[in-house]
Amino acid sequence: MKSIDTSLVTPAESIQYLQNAVAPRPIALVSTVDREGNVNLSPFSFYNVFSSNPPVLVFSPSRRVRDTTVKHTLENIEQVRECVINTVSYDIVHQSSLSSTEYGKGINEFQKAGLTEIPSLKIQPPRVKESKVSFECKVTDLIHLGDGGGAGTLVVCEVLMIHVDESVLNERGLIDTRKIDLVGRMGESWYTHSNGDSLFEIPKPLATKGIGVDALPNEIKLSEIFSGNDLAMLANVETLPEGTYQNDETKHLHAKDLLKESDVEGAWRILTN
Repeated sequence: MKSIDTSLVTPAESIQYLQNAVAPRPIALVSTVDREGNVNLSPFSFYNVFSSNPPVLVFSPSRRVRDTTVKHTLENIEQVRECVINTVSYDIVHQSSLSSTEYGKGINEFQKAGLTEIPSLKIQPPRVKESKVSFECKVTDLIHLGDGGGAGTLVVCEVLMIHVDESVLNERGLIDTRKIDLVGRMGESWYTHSNGDSLFEIPKPLATKGIGVDALPNEIKLSEIFSGNDLAMLANVETLPEGTYQNDETKHLHAKDLLKESDVEGAWRILTN
């Protein structure tokens, strides 16, 4: 048995053990706004439900290990104590991952990830249309756990409204686990989901910045062949590959097959020839 004294290792070393051992973790795709109304969207896997009466969810944005700075989500919540916690199903997992890219302040990750804003009923932040369940929440407490790199802040959220896509309901009107097909976060680049082959890998967004779905050519972005996940994979490149883009169904189908094998580079070669 290998034993680790957490006082003798770095935060980066600790997180490797914590995230690989405490898994699978549900993912909260959190939408917030700042006092000027600028929208932010970001996923968090330090997240769970902690009470049903009152209904309370808690997630935790951590300070960046490299420089101890806080994330835009927390900055927004300190200004406007509201958020929407959107679930992440398998069909939007690549888009959720892309939204974790550290875009600059004021950049709308809905647009970068190719997701759709829809208005909430009781709070300011928008919901994610593609999520199977969305929770409108008021933030009742912020509990800061430290000020060093890797330190989290517990964001305590009381649920005001629950929105459920009827496509995931069973004959009793309840959520069907197989239909909702939620994704869980494992360690490193690994994920799991509730159907079929439950373990799969997604490359993290670029250390620089992916161009985002909004920067894709219309011939690709508006194609009826590509799913949101396909577009998110294609958008996770630093620069748009050079070439001529066509709304060519045959090429798009070929590229889609390559994306199923996670061959993004090969897909772009087909699309730019």
